[in-house]
Amino acid sequence: MPTRANLLLSVSEYERPDRYRREPTVEDVRQLMGASTPHFALQIRNRIRTLISGLPADHPARREGEREIARLDQLALGSEKRGPIQEHEHGLPSYRGPE
Repeated sequence: MPTRANLLLSVSEYERPDRYRREPTVEDVRQLMGASTPHFALQIRNRIRTLISGLPADHPARREGEREIARLDQLALGSEKRGPIQEHEHGLPSYRGPE
């Protein structure tokens, strides 16, 4: 897990590295959430997870981020609709078929 100190050295996934020079806010989390789609949900989830790492459990930005991470997981992994897996096929790890 990257630390806040070395995030500034590796910003390929972050469009606003200035966020890592200060304490994250709820607004920072909401800016990352944006209009998330299933296609980008896991990338956004990772950005939010990194943003809130190191914050105390009761921090408002962490609570908002954790709620959003759960929503993005559901969006990315639970909203995909496919037909049944055929006998000669192997299911994808992201597919949560009938239980």
